[in-house]
Amino acid sequence: MKKEPNPDHVFYRNLRKFFPTSDRGEGVYIYDTERKKYIDGSGGAAVVGIGHGVKEITEAMVRQANRISFSHGSHFTSQSAIDLASKLVQLSPKGLNRVYFLSGGSEAVETAVKLARQYQVERGKPQKYKVISRWTSYHGNTLGALALSGHTGRRRHYLPLIQHTPHIVPAYCYRCPFGLEPEKCDLECALDLEKTLLYEGPDSVSAFIAEPIVGATAGALVPKDGYFEKIREICDRYDLLFIADEVMTGIGRTGKNFGLDHWKVVPDMIVAAKGLSSGYTPLFAVVVKEEIFQTIKEGSGAFVHGHTYNQNPLSCAIGCAVIDYLIKHDLVSRSAKMGEHFLRSLQSLNRHEIVGDVRGKGLFAGIEFVKDRKTKEPFDPKLKLNGLIANRAFEKELITYPGGGGADGIKGDHLLLAPPFIITEEQIDKMVSILDETIVEISKEIHQK
Repeated sequence: MKKEPNPDHVFYRNLRKFFPTSDRGEGVYIYDTERKKYIDGSGGAAVVGIGHGVKEITEAMVRQANRISFSHGSHFTSQSAIDLASKLVQLSPKGLNRVYFLSGGSEAVETAVKLARQYQVERGKPQKYKVISRWTSYHGNTLGALALSGHTGRRRHYLPLIQHTPHIVPAYCYRCPFGLEPEKCDLECALDLEKTLLYEGPDSVSAFIAEPIVGATAGALVPKDGYFEKIREICDRYDLLFIADEVMTGIGRTGKNFGLDHWKVVPDMIVAAKGLSSGYTPLFAVVVKEEIFQTIKEGSGAFVHGHTYNQNPLSCAIGCAVIDYLIKHDLVSRSAKMGEHFLRSLQSLNRHEIVGDVRGKGLFAGIEFVKDRKTKEPFDPKLKLNGLIANRAFEKELITYPGGGGADGIKGDHLLLAPPFIITEEQIDKMVSILDETIVEISKEIHQK
């Protein structure tokens, strides 16, 4: 029986939905107050890497809280911030060795954009201010980050408020913008960056931002090999910075420290986030090349930017504990290994007529649903198929991350799956079994209408 929306005073994201009350977490499971036990098949929103209820993290929280929980970044540094920056640099590609800490993903993306802008000004190129991004992308919900995002459904209510920014086509092999097959293409989607640069004027462009593997807006879009190598080459040729939005893909999610590591491409900045704290605290970071840091240091000497919880000591201590736990238990390698079983198991869902594509890397996967597999026609968005499937799976005690609009900004349905790295093969098989059962039920119901 459908429950009425929660009657309390919380302003929820969905005002017509009932939200059960989470009570505790353990491993890959979340328990609610009615004693239901859910597999966290999406790690929340691709956040939880090391699992729920890890006592080492709680102990680190208490140790730091007993010393100091808050000091403002304009007054003090802290040992936990110093230690976390060092640990994060060790995980990052060579040359990215300065870390700016924040408490939100949208904040972090806008921090990277502002860093790029100030860097260009400080080096004597104030005309370079534009940031190019891609359609079918998501970079955050604040107005600046939303301007960069390429998802019509998320942008449309706020278009009068957001600045126009140039976008290029996505690296979307299943729905190639050029109607090509991967084995026959010449990376036209990457070359679209050069085309757009020339239209905009290279001297006006500061940076290009992209997710190595697109998460929320399309469900684990993996580019063709060679794509990011070509992007890096174009950025170098036209003197613009490459910002990697690794909010979802970073800190082991795809089976490497960072998503771009799969192609051995080094960006100029990395936005790292969710997995950095595994959900134990709001903690985000921008990791930048030394050249950017030194240019600002030797210029004005200050980054004109800041937030109240920059380099918060308590959050940084938690981040240190999470990275230590990841390394101690070799969980990035585990993500890669379990990811192979994960993707193999998910491929079995291709037997369903409404499953158009299954894709991903590591423990980061997407399932795209279509009305017609031959034409790849999406379902009518009014049906809200992604929500129907996600809600039914939730009833069966599996948490997923549904999304729509991948096909054209409005049409398209997918699920994003990103379980904790500690998940077992048996738990993966249970996830896939629930998804299989759910797809069978929803398929029957929509065809009966």
